[in-house]
Amino acid sequence: MTERIQPLKYEFETLERSLSDPTLLADATEYRRVLKRYGEVKSILAAAADVARLEHQLDGLAELLSDPDLRTEAEDEAERLEESVAKRRAELADLLTPRDPFDDKDVIVEIRAAAGGDEASLFAREMLGMYLRYASGLAFKTEVLDSHPTEVGGLAKVSFAVTGAGVYRAFKFESGVHRVQRVPATEAQGRIHTSTVTVAVLPEADEVDVALSPSDYRVDVYRSSGPGGQSVNTTDSAVRVTYHPGEADEIIVTCQDGKSQIKNKERALTVLRSRLLERERERAMSEAREARLVQIGTGDRSERVRTYNFPQSRVTDHRIDFTTHDLAGVLAGELEDLTAALQAEERARLTLEAAHAGGDALAERLGARGAA
Repeated sequence: MTERIQPLKYEFETLERSLSDPTLLADATEYRRVLKRYGEVKSILAAAADVARLEHQLDGLAELLSDPDLRTEAEDEAERLEESVAKRRAELADLLTPRDPFDDKDVIVEIRAAAGGDEASLFAREMLGMYLRYASGLAFKTEVLDSHPTEVGGLAKVSFAVTGAGVYRAFKFESGVHRVQRVPATEAQGRIHTSTVTVAVLPEADEVDVALSPSDYRVDVYRSSGPGGQSVNTTDSAVRVTYHPGEADEIIVTCQDGKSQIKNKERALTVLRSRLLERERERAMSEAREARLVQIGTGDRSERVRTYNFPQSRVTDHRIDFTTHDLAGVLAGELEDLTAALQAEERARLTLEAAHAGGDALAERLGARGAA
């Protein structure tokens, strides 16, 4: 780990100098990128300094441990320092792990009832509640952007925004097909039904991330409506944005939950940008998978990622074979254990991929040297 710190010290000094460069200050986008990297490197170096300081203090206890009068106190202090060192080293290892460039972005979450009819729509509503409680527990802010209720009180589809520090990192593993196995309330013979709900987690795109021209889309307005045709409001505030560039598939985004047509249009365009950014991300991931097939799951919305089994009170994440029997807790928004397990698997994968990439680069240099 030490050999990875020294280059970062040089990078930190370079970044610090560049932040006072008038040329950089004139480029807002590049300045934000450099400032973000500066903060990342500063955090890594601070963690490394803490580890070195704590290890030095631990080494200094060696003499006291041999003193009978001070041994008990020294052992207690050594135990405390060892715990602190282990914790800080784990944090440093996490900081040194290659990061997903989208981890700090806000997200748009889209939930759709899939197979299972009314039962799927009912579970879609339960999943919305689960995610809203999960976000609240992490001090994230949420806003429902668009929802389509069903006659039975479920949701055919719903989209909502989540904002805060590290939102995408907390939510990104939710993308995919979620399967529920339970006895529906309408089932007279007590048979277990299987239904599915799809979830898409889209990193929210800034205007600088996706170039969107007004000529690429059409905006239509209409009156918001709920189940049975009952109007949500009496003005034409709902917005439908249809993206139709000649070289790509059509994308349709609707937004009707807000009372302001202007606000709904802004929300719809935000969702559209996020879908376009996600399309590019999936394309890049597909190309990467062809080069190196080492990952825990694609995050593709067609991939079954999790099963919620009510009779057994069991939740299983199929990507990492992780099972918990606290179904009630999960539905209450307690997703931290699931997320932590998935994040640990991701860290291991990214570290392995980085090592492979480094090995490939070394092999190329050695090959070039041999050819010379």
